[in-house]
Amino acid sequence: MLEFAILGLLHESPMHGYELRKELAAKLGSIRAAISYGSLYPTLRRLQSAGYITEAGETPPTTPEVPVLTSKRGRVVYKITAEGKERFADLIAQAGPETYDDAGFGIHFAFFARTDQATRLRILEGRRRKVEERRESMRDVLARAGERLDAYTLELQRHGLDACEREVRWLEELIVNERSGRAPEPRSAGSGTAETSPHVQDERP
Repeated sequence: MLEFAILGLLHESPMHGYELRKELAAKLGSIRAAISYGSLYPTLRRLQSAGYITEAGETPPTTPEVPVLTSKRGRVVYKITAEGKERFADLIAQAGPETYDDAGFGIHFAFFARTDQATRLRILEGRRRKVEERRESMRDVLARAGERLDAYTLELQRHGLDACEREVRWLEELIVNERSGRAPEPRSAGSGTAETSPHVQDERP
């Protein structure tokens, strides 16, 4: 997941380590909890070893965008190579079960603007099936064990079920848009927040 996100960002422009971390947080939004930033620099080294990225110098310590105490490795500028672009093209074209999971779906959705329509549709439909299965499982739990659950556990189960139902509606709207060739309509700040990234709520215990 982190490899895909890093290559996607560097495909847009070269970045130093600190900027990469900041852009990952902005790009991934509420799903950034699924990313371990402790693995950022090990992943960068692995991508370098594979020939997917290369160093393109170092940002001076006086650069305003970089905090003064940023380490030397945080100032190293990275850029994607031709091999890295090919690798990113392979990753962004994937639409298997790994793209239906919460984190996998979130990462791919963040780069949907650069994904072809057929792949976007396969991922959305696969994600919908997965969430529908989760929803039915929760309904089954509530039907069979609802009377044995305490009020708070019951409320938590209902909250999870509500989140699943919201996400299914959101995904169905996106699927209709994809089939008709329309992009999602922009939402104003503070509106529709729960439904623009509902898959995150599903992971709460």
